[in-house]
Amino acid sequence: MNQVYQIETVQSDKQMNDALSVRRAVFIEEQQVPEELEIDEHDRPDTGTVHFVAYAGETPVGASRLRPYAPGVGKVERVAVLKSERGTGLGRELMLAVEETARRLGYHSLKLNAQTHAQRFYEKLGYQPHGDVFDEAGIEHIAMVKKLDTN
Repeated sequence: MNQVYQIETVQSDKQMNDALSVRRAVFIEEQQVPEELEIDEHDRPDTGTVHFVAYAGETPVGASRLRPYAPGVGKVERVAVLKSERGTGLGRELMLAVEETARRLGYHSLKLNAQTHAQRFYEKLGYQPHGDVFDEAGIEHIAMVKKLDTN
């Protein structure tokens, strides 16, 4: 049976706390990223950042955010799926929701810094690696970009 996920853009404190709970579980607990690196200025209200949270029923199981990066360019960050939901297609659904929102906001391309183990996942979604592998929070990353069709 396929799990049906509800992906929402964060409008309330509860949704924001739910999104942060997923990020804490994945990045801080599982990957040992220091909290002061994980939770940053782009998580404050009124920064132009759009946050996403995915639910399985009432349970938050995925999160991501989209923020302005340069004119016409959005940056996708903090894409997180709980271990229990990996391999279900939730990550892909989350990314498609982010891209749809990016198009609606008028972005013509997206940038992200992928953990190298997730590079293939993003390549399948049309992202191209850009530049060299670099270290962020002790984890290898590669910058990736995708042009959005804006028809």
